[in-house]
Amino acid sequence: MAPTVNPDKLLSNAMQIVERANDVIANEQTLRTLPAESQKVILKNSISPLPLHKTLVLLEQIQTLADSSCLNHLLLALASSVITSVSNLKFRPEVCVSKKLKDDAAVVEAWFSVVNVMAEDLRKLQICHSTPAIVQNADSRNISTSLMANSLDAVITSPPYPNEKDYTRTTRLESVLLGFIQSKAELRLLKEGLIRSNTRNVFKVDTDDIWVSKHLEIQQIANEIEKRRIELGKTSGFERLYHRTVKLYFGGMAKHLADLRYILRPGAQLAYIVGDQKSFLQVMIRTGSILADIAQGLGYEVVGIDLFRTRLSTTTKEQMREEVVLLRWSGKMPLNSYPFSDKVL
Repeated sequence: MAPTVNPDKLLSNAMQIVERANDVIANEQTLRTLPAESQKVILKNSISPLPLHKTLVLLEQIQTLADSSCLNHLLLALASSVITSVSNLKFRPEVCVSKKLKDDAAVVEAWFSVVNVMAEDLRKLQICHSTPAIVQNADSRNISTSLMANSLDAVITSPPYPNEKDYTRTTRLESVLLGFIQSKAELRLLKEGLIRSNTRNVFKVDTDDIWVSKHLEIQQIANEIEKRRIELGKTSGFERLYHRTVKLYFGGMAKHLADLRYILRPGAQLAYIVGDQKSFLQVMIRTGSILADIAQGLGYEVVGIDLFRTRLSTTTKEQMREEVVLLRWSGKMPLNSYPFSDKVL
């Protein structure tokens, strides 16, 4: 599909916005800031007062002056430039705030630089053949409500890993700036639609763990984590949730794979990139092999588990495996569609 945005128009529109934003920044005396509710959502010191002021001015000018065909691209450029050039955030591998805060930043210039790169990419894409795409904002554990039955031939994805990484923190600042999240209540709604991979998105009402209540290895791992927690005298609220998080994670993945069967065509190929973990009190979780076992119980053929790469654990300094779990869907439901739980059709 040819790009719907003309790169020359994008640049021309951006230059118009640059001129207006710089004029407002030069003449405004009072620093703009986020509403109090939004400030509570982002990491403290994510962005310093003056760069935030400039960002909010630029955002206003984008929303006011952007052509409708360019708006989303210009907002995307803002999200990118704020994180990489304007904010105080660092990624290693979890998101954190740098010890050295930026008093000021070239907000408008950084944004326009990203727009330039985007325009160049769009020029290159103009020679590409038609490749339509559809983006769905949905919960992967209930995917059959968003996609048609027997409509997919392939799935390639890297789901969250069972660890203590809160994935919502990674995109928190830009999500607030662009209005996707404006309060802690809205943040909770976002977390409720995610696989339970860390203790910060586990809730009392969660029931995904029922899907793996009879999976022996998962239950053993959860019990070992809880036993080690007690032995070490770990008593924080998050630590008390470690064992439950593991069960909810694999239960959520089982729920996803079970629901996915209804929209896969016979012979569909699947690839899941996952990594081994020792985030919960150093108890090893062989994510790939457990996921493969769950998939096999749900009627998938396990084609293989291939090593994708190894990565250095920042905690243990061990090389941990990241693997690609390769599956195939035959189109035939097993007699017991829920082999690892008491769940019935």
